[in-house]
Amino acid sequence: MRPVTVYTTDFCLYCTRALKLLRQKNARIREIAAGSNAVKKAEMIQRSNGNRTFPQIFIGDIHVGGCDQLLALEAQGKLDALLQD
Repeated sequence: MRPVTVYTTDFCLYCTRALKLLRQKNARIREIAAGSNAVKKAEMIQRSNGNRTFPQIFIGDIHVGGCDQLLALEAQGKLDALLQD
């Protein structure tokens, strides 16, 4: 299974929802708390081509986007294939 990186911030319902779905999929998640960490937030913005909202989700090197995009992949039946190596 591909590793998943999720940039999160405190008290973010979208972050919680995305992490819950990924945990249900038994994904290997690396959560990076970037909300109050300027260095990690700058890293997130650079990696996501300027996106500043939370969460920002990467599956392997693929930038998925945020929670809505992750849920859309699941609804389309594409998330499981993306998580696989």
